This record gives sequence, C-alpha cells and structure tokens, in this order.
Amino acid sequence: MMALDERSFHLRRLIAQTLISADMGHVGPSLSLVEILRVLYDSVLSFQCQRPDWPDRDRLILSKGHGCAALYAILADKGFFPLAALSTFCSQESMLGGHPEKLKIPGVEASAGSLGHGLSIGVGMAVAARLRRQTYRTFVITGDGELNEGSIWEAAMHASKHRLANLTVIVDCNDLQCYGRTDHVLDMKPLAEKWRSFGFDAMTVDGHDLTALKDAFNRQPSSGGSPLAVICKTLKGKGLPIAERNPHWHHKANFSKEDVLMIKRAFQGELSEKSLF
Repeated sequence: MMALDERSFHLRRLIAQTLISADMGHVGPSLSLVEILRVLYDSVLSFQCQRPDWPDRDRLILSKGHGCAALYAILADKGFFPLAALSTFCSQESMLGGHPEKLKIPGVEASAGSLGHGLSIGVGMAVAARLRRQTYRTFVITGDGELNEGSIWEAAMHASKHRLANLTVIVDCNDLQCYGRTDHVLDMKPLAEKWRSFGFDAMTVDGHDLTALKDAFNRQPSSGGSPLAVICKTLKGKGLPIAERNPHWHHKANFSKEDVLMIKRAFQGELSEKSLF
C-alpha cells in the first residue's frame, strides 16, 4: 500500500474532525475511500462547484453512502459548501446527515442509505447521457460488501446490454463489512472475472496509489462499448492504525478520550474546531 502524502493527510484530518464533532460515524469505510475520491475530484471529474447542477458535469454516485464523511470532506475542500459545515455533521440542524441526500447537499448526485441502489441510478444517468447526446461520464462507487446485493448485478446486466461505455463502477475493495470479512460473509471472488462475465471490462488496482487510480479512471472507453469496473484494493481505516483492518471501527459512537488522542496522533496535528473551521 502507498504511503500517504500531505494532501491525503489533510483530507483525513477533515474526516476525523467531522466524525469527532458528531462523536459518531463510519470511520473505516470513510478512510478507505480518500484516495479514490481525491483522484476523481482532483484529476478526473469535470464539474463546477458554483454550479452543482451544470448539465455537462460528470456524475459521481457514492452508493456506499455510509462512507459519506469522505465525500463531505472533498466536497467542502472543493468549495461546494463551507468547511464550517463539516463541524455540524449529524446535528439536528445540519444538511450533512449520516448518509448523503441529493436535495440537501450541493454536489451530491444521489441519496444513499440502503445499499445496492447506486449502480441502478448510475445506469439511468448513463442512458440519459446517450439519449440527450451528452458526453458526461458516470462513476459509481460501491463497497465490496455491497456487492452482496442482487440489484447490483441486475444493473450490471443492464449496463452491459446497453453497452454503456460512459459508465465506470469503482469497487472499494477493503475486504471487510460491518460484521466480518467479506469472504466469510459471502465470498465474491474471483471479482474481476465476475465483472467480466457480466460484460464489463475489469481491472484491479491499488486503491491508494494515486497514479494507478488516475490511469484507471482516465482510461479510454472500450471500442466495443463495454462499461468499466475498477476494483480498488484498499485498507479499511487507512491512516488510523487502531482502525486499520479492524471491523470494530466500521462505525464508532461515543469516542473515548483515548480514541480522540489516537486519532489526533495519527493525523499529525491538533484536531479542534478552531484549527480546521
């Protein structure tokens, strides 16, 4: 796994402060996503933060919506809404809930909560682009545990049938879900071969390697019209040693003083409302 640079630490600091402010949240699933989202928003997606509904923008759906702290951090970092909003995460008056909501949050393309729905929505967006003769691309981020949902594979068959080369599925493959290892709950391997059998081009990359991610996401569409699946091998809880590969940090509430101290040490700086917001 690649070492983290300052920007990756910065985004993790924002995520950590967001979760600490709420005293709860999905720690592991958010931290495994950082480089995926960073590369997409820094180097791949076409968007205008002051015009979140710009018709020609690329679409990004976070189907594993419980990892939303990472999405909120990058959206705030890019200027879709003020950084100060992160400190309101999961409070009663906040637009930033425990799962993303399209009608509340600038930059969010689809509401997510129940797993397995994002790819179906993404397929619809990709079909709409074709019908409207638009060139935007659609990216859908799923979790490997989320692939247990049958609706994912129904959507995959539809994408293949309609040869949606403007659609990319990104699998955050961290080998863990809320109550155990994915291969113990429902083994999906061999994963790349499975996507290929559904008519996708498929590739596997290190999900924390910025260059590999950029190359994969910028890959030219298949001449045969196949949609693309990028399986990103990630480390759940990446950057926070106590949370790495630890299912008990899938979701945490009521952080202890020791938890907060370990988080602060991991992300190299005082995490306080004053320092970040």
